[in-house]
Amino acid sequence: MSNTSNNVSAEFRRWFWRILFSFQIINMISLNQVAGVDNTFRRKFDREEYLERARERERQEEEGRAKPKGKGPPVQRKPLKHRDYEVDLESRLGKTQVVTPVAPLSQQAGYYCSVCECVVKDSANYLDHINGKKHQRALGMSMRVERASLEQVQERFEVLKKRKDVGSFTEQDLDERILKQQQEEEERKRLRREKKKEKKEKAVEEPEIDPDVAAMMGFGGFRSSNKK
Repeated sequence: MSNTSNNVSAEFRRWFWRILFSFQIINMISLNQVAGVDNTFRRKFDREEYLERARERERQEEEGRAKPKGKGPPVQRKPLKHRDYEVDLESRLGKTQVVTPVAPLSQQAGYYCSVCECVVKDSANYLDHINGKKHQRALGMSMRVERASLEQVQERFEVLKKRKDVGSFTEQDLDERILKQQQEEEERKRLRREKKKEKKEKAVEEPEIDPDVAAMMGFGGFRSSNKK
């Protein structure tokens, strides 16, 4: 359908230029006859020249339509690499936040992505987003992983080995931890015994009240526990 319309448009333009040139020729001839003077100082109309210009213009238009639209060079994206930062998913847990409709995206409820300028409502979808194709493209990376060389694999093994050596526990470390726990438990028992002893020392029996003094003070109901 598009090719048919283009052909009709081209034919119409050729027909229009021919009619226009014909009218120009007739107009110039009539002007020369009416004036009765020599107009050689004016530029004479060359029909073949204008027709050649029209053909050249049509040829350029046809070439422009036939020529495919050039696309830019493909973007060379870096291969996917390991994330060099820790994803923060817990810093806002348990906190209260006032959200207004006019607040910027970074202050709205959810997890804000500054790279894509969007808000994701929960942590699961946020992880899917930052690991997804759209986010990685915004960072200039593709979803292809670079193939590791033998040297890189060996270096990685060395790093993991050193990390394991630093974090490993020997039998001596285990004995020291057990001994430390026993000492802490004995210290707690000692403190409990001291507290009980202090309570016993404070719980001193009340001194006996003389009956006459008690009667004078209105404590007639009290009797000494010692019998005479």
